[in-house]
Amino acid sequence: MIDYQNILDTIALSCSTSKEKGKIANYIPELAKVESSKFGIHLVDSAMNNFSAGDADEHFSIQSISKVLSLAHAMSLVGEEIWKRVDVEPSGDPFNHLSLLEFENGIPRNPLINAGAIVISDILVSNLENPKTDFLNYVHMLTNDSSIVYDLDVAKSEKETGFRNYAAANLLKSYGNLNNDVETVLDFYFHQCSLAMSCAQLTKAFYIFMNKGVCQQGKTHLTIQQEKRINALMLTCGFYDEAGEFAFEVGLPGKSGVGGGIVALLPGKYCVATWSPGLNPKGNSKLGMEALEKLTTATEQSIF
Repeated sequence: MIDYQNILDTIALSCSTSKEKGKIANYIPELAKVESSKFGIHLVDSAMNNFSAGDADEHFSIQSISKVLSLAHAMSLVGEEIWKRVDVEPSGDPFNHLSLLEFENGIPRNPLINAGAIVISDILVSNLENPKTDFLNYVHMLTNDSSIVYDLDVAKSEKETGFRNYAAANLLKSYGNLNNDVETVLDFYFHQCSLAMSCAQLTKAFYIFMNKGVCQQGKTHLTIQQEKRINALMLTCGFYDEAGEFAFEVGLPGKSGVGGGIVALLPGKYCVATWSPGLNPKGNSKLGMEALEKLTTATEQSIF
């Protein structure tokens, strides 16, 4: 039996004493206020045993990690119709790149880059009666935790500095791939990205992706095919233009966010989340990636 707790303790000690922690995202002013020394890691296995080390219960802005949850919710509502409006290919470009939208006539390369996630937001705005409230309730249902909230300061900060997201949304609108008002869609998108969660809460939310679409409460949220599709997208597109490096080093489907969080999973075995706010040049948590490489090396458990 693998001693996950000892492995996490060893990883946390190594990461917390590392001198190279990366650089905190400062283009969203609220994110720049976080202490660079923070590090947390939490793992839940298929039997729902929980293992933690470091700042695993401290809330942080999950940012682009939320794109997987909005995608799952949209797939549960409209199914395969999604793929008429967004593709499933890795972008090979930064998460906020715009040029591909023009080359591909307003169809985002995948739903995990900003332009693709804005299309998913548009789908949710069209299909939810009270989009921000209903999406938050969906997250509460996945985690069985109603304490999870939007960080309104982060949402406001994102809106005030989200010029590229406005550009992407208007470009999508010009190609007819945004059905609702740009302001309405982006208001939802900025709130979605501002979700504040801990590593422990993230593993609860993402448990469905390692458990055939079934949450810890035993409720089915996705079909097995939908779970497979989302895991494939996380593996190939979950780390911006560093997805290949993450697959090479770590070997798990996962998703990162510029708040410093990363969540990853091994289907049928475990779900793990890390948080360290310092980012590498590609926008992924520097120590988070190192921690997950150490985890799959120490456990000899990955999809490969």
